[in-house]
Amino acid sequence: MKAFSKTDTGRRREMNQDYMYTSELPVGNLPNLYILADGMGGHNAGDYASRYTVDTIVKSVQNSLETAPITILRTAIRRANLAVVEKAGTHIDLEGMGTTVVAATRAGGELCVANVGDSRLYIAGDSLTQITRDHSYVQEMVRRGELRPEVARIHPDRNIITRAVGGGPEVNIDFFEVELKENDRILMCSDGLTDMLEDAEIFKLIKNKTETEDIIDKLILMANEYGGNDNITVILTDPFTADVDWR
Repeated sequence: MKAFSKTDTGRRREMNQDYMYTSELPVGNLPNLYILADGMGGHNAGDYASRYTVDTIVKSVQNSLETAPITILRTAIRRANLAVVEKAGTHIDLEGMGTTVVAATRAGGELCVANVGDSRLYIAGDSLTQITRDHSYVQEMVRRGELRPEVARIHPDRNIITRAVGGGPEVNIDFFEVELKENDRILMCSDGLTDMLEDAEIFKLIKNKTETEDIIDKLILMANEYGGNDNITVILTDPFTADVDWR
């Protein structure tokens, strides 16, 4: 696999509350692991929540004796959720903190994805297909037919999420299993990218550029040129390429 990842604070935020983890090498019984979290909360709580969640997930995966990817990821995210809830009760500055999380692992030609919140995973092949479902107020309205998709991207309440790690003692996790095809690319990103760029713009850039690093840099540059209203984090993976190019 060949992957590249990068995060940027954006132009409107003083702190980067996004956090990511990438490993092309095995992590516990998973053959590889990619995680992206977008934290929320006042002061430094969002930064703490995303980092603490990712670190907890990684440790859980490393120590798991299970072999099924969905079981491993489900247990890890549940443990992270309880850990964030418990930690939020220890200090007033951490009260109410939470985070989105999207995690993925690939074994052979199959990708296993776990998702809570509105950070996204796409497959870029013949088209750009969003695999995850946003757990957000406006996307729930879209699914009920109350709001058009093109309006949802610019809706003033688009950043209100309906699920989060740390939102309560129980966390509802979505899982997806995807059969990958040759020349597919896996894109994971926070809403700092998708709030600024339309899917068509993202796909055009991915198809027009071949170097993974160039694509990442251009996506972040464009998001900042369009306003950079939030932190921007992107992980782009070429699953059938042997070379590794990540940071």
